[in-house]
Formats: sequence, structure tokens, C-alpha cells
Amino acid sequence: MQPRNMSMSGVVDLAAVKAAQEAKAKAEQARAEAARQGGGGSGGVSPAGLVIDVDEAGFERDVLQRSTEVPVVIDFWAEWCEPCKQLSPVLERLAVEYNGRFVLAKVDVDANQMLMQQFGIQGIPAVFAVVAGQALPLFQGAAGEAQIRGTLDQLVQVAEERFGLTGLVVDPDAEPGSTPAEAAEPPAGPHDALLEAAVQALDAGDFGGAVQAYKNVLSDDPGNTEAKLGLAQAELLHRVADADPQQVRKDAAEKPGDAQAQIAAADLDLVGGHVEDAFGRLTDTVRRTAGADRDAVRVRLLELFEVVGADDPRVIAARRALARALF
Repeated sequence: MQPRNMSMSGVVDLAAVKAAQEAKAKAEQARAEAARQGGGGSGGVSPAGLVIDVDEAGFERDVLQRSTEVPVVIDFWAEWCEPCKQLSPVLERLAVEYNGRFVLAKVDVDANQMLMQQFGIQGIPAVFAVVAGQALPLFQGAAGEAQIRGTLDQLVQVAEERFGLTGLVVDPDAEPGSTPAEAAEPPAGPHDALLEAAVQALDAGDFGGAVQAYKNVLSDDPGNTEAKLGLAQAELLHRVADADPQQVRKDAAEKPGDAQAQIAAADLDLVGGHVEDAFGRLTDTVRRTAGADRDAVRVRLLELFEVVGADDPRVIAARRALARALF
């Protein structure tokens, strides 16, 4: 599977965010269980399992799928590369030191030319990361340890704050070959069946069913973070499912002061990954409208903030813009 070249501030990926929220809950439960057991026998990954060799055949399993649980840093190297011999040991040592906050995947470019081409690598050493299925470049060439630490710190912070990835549980007593997949499943929560039903409805394109399933969870547990996020996503997808994109765009262009036309276009903007366009469109419409129309636009903008996430820098900037438009 070809990796997607996306930056840390890239477009909204609803599937990745959904997977990340599920991974966050699972990781937090596993950490809590490990703490209760004093770290031993937790079923976590061994320290040696934090550094893995990856080839083209195992890339989807070992990198893309694993990146929904923990950031995966990829070290592209070769035996003949002298700078690689300086960089790789530093990355391996830091992978163990960071204690499960990221996994280091080592790719020998001589044996995996296709991966090298897919990532667009012109020279080695080259270091990338994959977070929740999204690939981003970190640095190329030799780098000092201070620079590497700074980059890794930023990666870990973004992975946790933006995607909810809290990393893996590291068990010093685990067998060296063990992997997170071998860890015992945490006990099911009281709303797991309803949440799973909502996810299945989303996957099947039954957005109305997903909306209702998430609402059922929130009626019993109003603070359920996963249900709140899922409901915002499901409602957005439900709204645009039967829309005619060409007509929606035409109406928005011809009626800049029409609140409903701009709201419909903003929904399409967001689903298409044009986050700033969606936020800017609705903020401008708030300035142009008044009364009930203005309030409807403001409410929809707040709903779209929920889809993207409160900590996203684009949401923070848009909140400031909205405040200026209102006051």
C-alpha cells in the first residue's frame, strides 16, 4: 500500500481520527491494567520490540496498521551508508528511552526499493513517521541528537494531542518477540456494543443509523468522548450523503449572503479536507448575516470544530476569528 504524504497539519481523515480514538481508549486501559499489576505480566511489548525490521511484504501490517496505536518512525538505511551507521544507533537507543511512545521501523533500501520510491527518497539516511496511517517526513541526512530529540518530542506531542495516540505499554518481562497484538484485550466497557454498532453503521453507509447509535450512548453517558466525536462525524456524513456537489457549489457562489447555501458548501469543504476553507466560509457568513441566520451559521461552525478537534491549531485560529466576527 502506498503511503500518503501528509504533514502534521494535513487534512481531516475521519477514518484515521476514529481509529485513533479507539486506539487511545485501548492504550489507556492497557496502561491502567499494567499499573494495577505493577508492570509485570501486562502483556505489553518488550523493549526489544520497540525496534523492528520491516520489508515491503510486512509494511501494511507492521507500519500502517501499527500506526493506529503508536507513531512509527521509519529509518531508511543501507549497509554501505556511513552516515546511517551513525544515525541508526541513536534512533534505536531513543526508541527504548522513549519507552513505547514510538516504534522504530528499520527499512533496508537495497532490499526494499519499492518503499524507497513510494516515499520519494532521494538520499539516505532518511527518516519518516507514520501516524494514524498518515506519512510525514522528519529529516534527511545526519542529524545531531538534540535535533532528533526535538523532532521526536514534537511527533509524540502531535500524535497524542491530535490523534489520541498514547503509545504502547512496555513490559520488561515480556518475551523479546512479543508484540502489542498479543496483549490481553481490556474488559469491554458498558457502551462498547452500541459504539461498535455505530461504527458498523458508518462502514455500511448507514449514517442515520450511526447518528442514532451515538445518540443512544450519549443519552446514558453525556461525557463519552468517542461518542461525541463519532456523532459529529456521522451527522456531517449524513448531511452530505445525498448532496449534489455541483449544485451546492453553484448556489454558494451565486448567493454569498445565503446562510443555508454557505452552510451546505462548508460541509462539503470539510469532507473534502479543505478545513480552512470551511471555517473561513462560515466566519465570513457570520459577518454578513444577522438574527436566526447568523446563529445557524455559528452553530454549524461549532459543530465542525467538534469534527476536527478542539486542540487542532486551525480550530483555535478559527475560534479567534469567530469571536472577532461576533463582537
